[in-house]
Parts: sequence; C-alpha cells; structure tokens
Amino acid sequence: MAKDKPPAALQIKAFADHHVITQPNPLRKVLRRVPESDLDDPVARAEKALAGLSGEFKNWMAIEADRLSAAHAAILRDGFTDATREELFRAAHDIKGDAATFGYPSASAAAESLCRIIEHAPDLDAVPSNLIAHHINAIQAIVHDNTKLDTVSIANELSQQLRGVADEYLAYANRDRPEHLEAILAPSLVPGE
Repeated sequence: MAKDKPPAALQIKAFADHHVITQPNPLRKVLRRVPESDLDDPVARAEKALAGLSGEFKNWMAIEADRLSAAHAAILRDGFTDATREELFRAAHDIKGDAATFGYPSASAAAESLCRIIEHAPDLDAVPSNLIAHHINAIQAIVHDNTKLDTVSIANELSQQLRGVADEYLAYANRDRPEHLEAILAPSLVPGE
C-alpha cells in the first residue's frame, strides 16, 4: 500500500493590497532531466513514420474511391435503400475526412459536396442521377489522375463547380423547407475553400 504523505504547506506572501499563494508542486520530485544528446522528438518521429507511409496513400485513396464506386453501382442496381444510402454516404464521408491528409484536397471538397446532397436532399430518388455520377466521376478522376501539376488546379475548379451545382439543386429542392436552407447555404467546412 502506498503511504499517505503529509500535504506540503502552501506558501503565502502577504503584500499591502494582495496575497500571493504558491501551491507546492509534487511532480517536481518525479521529473528526470535528460541530457540533450538523448532528447526524443515525437513530432519528428511521427513525421518520419508518415513519410514512410506516404507511398501507400495513393493505394488507400484508390481503395476508398473504389468503395465509393461500388456503393454507387449498388444504388444503380438496387435503387436507394437505407443500406445503399448509408454505404454511399459513409464512403463519401470517409473520403471527405481522409483525402486532404492523403494529399487529395480536391477529392475532399467533391466528397463533401456529395455528402451534402445525401444529407439534405428531401428525396434521393428525385436527385438527378447525373449529379451524383458527376461527383463520383470527379472523385475517381482526382484520385486516379492526380499525377500532373496542372491537374490540381483543374480538380479544384471542378470541385468548386460541383459544389455550386449541388448547392443550387439543394436550394431548389428545399425551397419549401426553410429550416434546411440555412445549413445548405452555409459556407464549406473543408479547408482551402
């Protein structure tokens, strides 16, 4: 059993118009000084590990993009059910969250736009099928063809145009639902937009 140590005394310094109370620091006794030659930089270690994994980012994004295409294919085959809607949303949401980290920020913006359509469309069956297909095709193109310098600016422009078209559709589709219009017309949360 651990011994109960008597509490260390507070130091109180009195001044004419105030008091300064200094509490003892019990952690000072467990602090261990490390020579500068043995300093560990966890951030540098993490960056090194991340750099080692960076070659796999393209594969991971390709897998996520293929998952999105498979979810879309299931919708084309079976229509919008709770399961197909959920899988399409999850695949797009995962890309939205991972793409910027993996070096595909434009795919993140396009995936966010697709998520907004899925979340805010009052009837997914009424959404023009080519609007969803254009988002998926854009994500596929960004992930698979992101090898040239000029493709980045084209991908950014494409993502912005998709967002604009999606917002226009959602504003029209929700014209009778004012409680949704505020969320639909809010600015993007995706960095860099």
